[in-house]
Amino acid sequence: MEHEETGCQAAPEGPILCVNNCGFFGSAATMNMCSKCHKDMMLKQEQAKLAASSFGSIVNGTSSISANEPVVAAATVDVQPHPVEPKTLSSQPSFSFGSGSSGEPKPEGPKRCNTCNKRVGLTGFNCRCGHLFCAVHRYSDKHDCPYDYRTAGRDAIAKANPVVKAEKLDKI
Repeated sequence: MEHEETGCQAAPEGPILCVNNCGFFGSAATMNMCSKCHKDMMLKQEQAKLAASSFGSIVNGTSSISANEPVVAAATVDVQPHPVEPKTLSSQPSFSFGSGSSGEPKPEGPKRCNTCNKRVGLTGFNCRCGHLFCAVHRYSDKHDCPYDYRTAGRDAIAKANPVVKAEKLDKI
């Protein structure tokens, strides 16, 4: 009875679902949309305004918009929120008789140590020889690494420390 006398309206009984039917709850502040759908809608509207203004500048013949001029859209764009429909891809096998490779990279299986074939997952160590190893075989002496660390070190030192040779002085 208090609300009828003051003219205030009571809050709705329960939470309101998002109008895009995404499964989350919306609020009146975000036009009965959840925060993600509202953010996506605002982003689409902003992009539509930018596209309309760039289209207007192309039609008018101006090459760039100055920072002092406000961006005004030539046409208003009304974006209606609607649920995104998932696209179904038909998986029809494509056979190629030439090279034997389909052009798509095949999915890589679980990562394994190159020496003991143990599954390493994210804890594998990449060696300079280009292979993946477990914690036991990660050192070069444990997996008979063909990479030549000695010449690589010499090359790095030679590159970092170039030979500085002064010009000879003329004798008086």
